[in-house]
Amino acid sequence: MCSFAESGRSAETGQARRQSAPDGASVDQTGLVPTSIAFFIFDDAEELDWVGPWEVLAAWGQGWPDDGVTTFTVAQTGRPVRCAKGMRVLPDYSWDTAPAFDVLIYPGGTGTRRHVGDRSIRQWVGHQAENRTLIASVCTGSLVLADNGLLDGLPATTHWGSLDLLASLGTDIEVRPNDRFVDTGQVVTAAGVSAGIDMALHLVARLHSVERAREVRRYVQYDPEPPI
Repeated sequence: MCSFAESGRSAETGQARRQSAPDGASVDQTGLVPTSIAFFIFDDAEELDWVGPWEVLAAWGQGWPDDGVTTFTVAQTGRPVRCAKGMRVLPDYSWDTAPAFDVLIYPGGTGTRRHVGDRSIRQWVGHQAENRTLIASVCTGSLVLADNGLLDGLPATTHWGSLDLLASLGTDIEVRPNDRFVDTGQVVTAAGVSAGIDMALHLVARLHSVERAREVRRYVQYDPEPPI
């Protein structure tokens, strides 16, 4: 059985991936304060968009408890959520019962289409932004952030099939089609589906250290070498 101890401290960095972290959004490398990470889940959310980052960030929290990282799911209500490929999930909290959190992971999926223009979603996301929550989207989750004005005048990315739509939902959004993720400070956007794993490892590096991110990467054995 695999253990966290086996992850070691000398993992190789692996193949470099195209990413973007402009000035003001560099790696923090502090790891001095506890971090609470909420994963927003909803009907027709793409499973890997949030489960991939969950594996990375929850592994960080469980494997290195002294880092003070906690993860939980939150949904608009407390009822079970049915994701895009049929996975059913019982959220830990609803909007009304969730504790305060420092980081919000917002996945994509066809369910985000209903979120664009939704007043309650806009208010909730806007409230998180006002609280200076670090908001990280995966795939088409960025469409909701753009709809909320959070990407105006900033570089961002999304799933390759929604790049034009992303640009149309905000003002002067600099769409970056070739970046796996883009970090602009308070907002981080990732490209489609599997790119969320890259983004999550970046968050470990930013919120703690590159060394810790390498340890987590080795534990989850993230060394993608597609067979085709």
